[in-house]
Amino acid sequence: MMSTKAFTLVPAVERELLQGDKEWVSLECVECCGRNLYLGTSDCFVHHFLLEEKVLPAGTATFTATKQLHRHLGFKKPVNELRAASALSRLLVLCDSSITLVHMLSLEPVPSGARIKGATAFALNENPVSGDPFCVEVCIISVKRRTIQVFLVYEDRVQIVREVSTPEQPLAVAVDGHFLCLALTTQYIILNYSTGAAQDLFPYCGEERRPIVKRIGRQEFLLAGPGGLGMFATVAGISQRAPVHWSENVIGAAVCFPYVIALDDEFITVHSMLDQQQKQTLPFKEGHILQDFEGRVIVATSKGVYILVPLPLEKQIQDLLASRRVEEALVLAKGARRNIPKEKFQVMYRRVLQQAGFIQFAQLQFLEAKELFRSGQLDVRELISLCPFLLPASSSFTRSHPPLHEFADLSQLTQGDQEKVAKCKRFLMSYLNEVRSTEVANGCREDIDTALLKLYAEANHESLLDLLVTENFCLLPDSAAWLEKHKKYFALGLLYHYNHQDAAAVQLWVNIVNGDIHDATRSDLYEYIVDFLTYSLDPELVWKYADWALQKSQEVGVQVFTKRPLDAQQSSFNPADVIACLKKYPQALVKYLEHLVVDRRLQKEEYHTHLAVLYLDEVLQQKPGATGQGAEVTETQAKLRRLLQKSDLYRVHILLDRIRGAGLPMERAILHGRLEQHEEALRILVHELGDFAAAEDYCLWRSEDRDPPYRRRLFHLLLGLCLRPGPSAHELAVAAVDLLNRHATEFDAAQVLQLLPGTWSVQLLRPFLMGAVRDSVHARRSAQVAVGLARSENLIYKYDKMKLKGSSVRLSDKKLCQMCQNPFCEPTFVRYPNGGLVHTHCAAGRHTNPSSPSPGTRT
Repeated sequence: MMSTKAFTLVPAVERELLQGDKEWVSLECVECCGRNLYLGTSDCFVHHFLLEEKVLPAGTATFTATKQLHRHLGFKKPVNELRAASALSRLLVLCDSSITLVHMLSLEPVPSGARIKGATAFALNENPVSGDPFCVEVCIISVKRRTIQVFLVYEDRVQIVREVSTPEQPLAVAVDGHFLCLALTTQYIILNYSTGAAQDLFPYCGEERRPIVKRIGRQEFLLAGPGGLGMFATVAGISQRAPVHWSENVIGAAVCFPYVIALDDEFITVHSMLDQQQKQTLPFKEGHILQDFEGRVIVATSKGVYILVPLPLEKQIQDLLASRRVEEALVLAKGARRNIPKEKFQVMYRRVLQQAGFIQFAQLQFLEAKELFRSGQLDVRELISLCPFLLPASSSFTRSHPPLHEFADLSQLTQGDQEKVAKCKRFLMSYLNEVRSTEVANGCREDIDTALLKLYAEANHESLLDLLVTENFCLLPDSAAWLEKHKKYFALGLLYHYNHQDAAAVQLWVNIVNGDIHDATRSDLYEYIVDFLTYSLDPELVWKYADWALQKSQEVGVQVFTKRPLDAQQSSFNPADVIACLKKYPQALVKYLEHLVVDRRLQKEEYHTHLAVLYLDEVLQQKPGATGQGAEVTETQAKLRRLLQKSDLYRVHILLDRIRGAGLPMERAILHGRLEQHEEALRILVHELGDFAAAEDYCLWRSEDRDPPYRRRLFHLLLGLCLRPGPSAHELAVAAVDLLNRHATEFDAAQVLQLLPGTWSVQLLRPFLMGAVRDSVHARRSAQVAVGLARSENLIYKYDKMKLKGSSVRLSDKKLCQMCQNPFCEPTFVRYPNGGLVHTHCAAGRHTNPSSPSPGTRT
């Protein structure tokens, strides 16, 4: 058990003031009401003193008792009890089984001689039920066996209002409202004297120890229970607090929140009602009286009176914190709520939480510290200030006064242990990251984010970049200097970018890529710069570094232009300017033209022609060794062929002139095809290349989206070339047979049969003939179906016409046209199937029946 100094014992009335030269006189009872102190002695005297309290510079209190007067009550018995009724200016004195009413100042009995007889003990009801402000309620233990009586006491008279029988002889009583808490011979009970309902609490032996029954608050009592326990009980018979463990032979008890004070033969013990722990022990022998009076605790021996002066709760809390007893300090601080005004309490409690947080922080108990900092609404700069140079130079922060802790910095807190310093900084990083977006950061976001950036940079923490690419309030001068000090140049570039200094950011990154400064944060920094420029909205910046990017890599650098969002290319990056810039970079120029032609699908002849020429130049530079059907096609050559086939915007003659004699028959064939020189194109494919599959593909390509006769003409041209006599006649004949058999529907069978040599067998041409016959039959039957449908439609029209002719139509000058609502002036008209009549010129202008919205109605 660790001791807490909660009270100091101060003498109030010395023996000489009380006894004089009568050493045999002893003190029997005490009452205190404000500054008035009343003492009852064994020789039937009541003494009246005035107490004066003084607080010394050291903070300790002293009391001076000034005797006013004393008076003998006229009995030969000791004064047993004293109770002040300040509302009536009366003092109730129990002596010789009678309660006498005397004046509080003169100690004279009331003139009426009013008194209560036959009482062995009494208690005042501090929660009265009568509602009369000019009387007090008194509950007495009567000399009559097992009887409790309730009186109303006025200034000069008394009135009995209730007499209650008890199961056993009562030994002690306390009262609250209608409820009596009684110590009987063998047990404690709660008794409602209004209803008679009783509630047993717990047993005890009245013969072995002195019972204690004390009201400590509204509807709550403190009792001396078995086993040396101080038990709390409500009027409902339940306990809402844990018991305190005090001595077995307790003489008296008092409450001075949040403490329970107990007196035994040798000690005064102090227990907390908040955590039930014993907090203080004061040696005190021969004590026999312990009572509390409106927060003032008085303890007395038979010879003198002492006052237990509580230390201010704040002083007690600070003492506990100084002893690192955090939990006890927090319990005591929280319990002080009822003793301190709300606003003052909130300020005090927040400060205690903050102090406790720093104690836990110093002990590296970071989870506990964080919770205390949060609950105490700590200005996080108190924590940041433990690390030198973390707060920006422009910060106006000063530490709390008086200080929340005793540490100058982390080095002192950890006694120079660098491992502990690192742990503290890791916690600080985590805590700052959590609070930076909460209300805790209001008013100091710049300080928090700047400190967090410095911690990240110092620790080489991966979150540094995340901080800089999201919303932050890092101050540029401090942060830039710190990042440069720790060689975090890439992060410094991000900081410049966030502060709208893109030119400085890009120049810094370029210096890293060029090797002028070293920062290995990103291995792909060059690609990052290109991507940054691609999405930059500053045209001057892009043009400034475009050459640098292209010099590093034409293929990657050109992405500054090719991947740029289209809306950013309209004015500052028109294709003509970009092409002029890329003339020094042929690979990049090709990529950019591909972007214009293929990706953006710009329909401009100059871009298509330029791209085709660049493709052709590259193909010519490669000079393939073979140009026939088995020659390997390069990627560029494949791109050239694809462009020549897909695009119809390039200038064919320019390309054809450049390609002649270059050994590129396939490309020549495509270009001749673009000029509708199909026979020449097919000749190249068939006779120069010997690529019959390419010739068939040519026919399909050139006849795409054209009418059937055009396609038929191309296939007939190809067949004619294959049937011409020559050195490769056999191979061409085989190709002709395959062509006919694969594309039978593309030929006019009658013309083909006239061209074929008579030596060819029917079996050889069987697939072609079958396909031709099938196609012919299909065409004939389709024509028959079409004729039949036309005849049916014609028959329907004839039927409708006959029906219309079979009915008469009456026309007069009063008949109105259904369309223009004008009368008919001529006998000509148009009649709709629904009988509506309209002018011929109205019907010619509108072909829809005015009574029916469906178009094309027959007339």
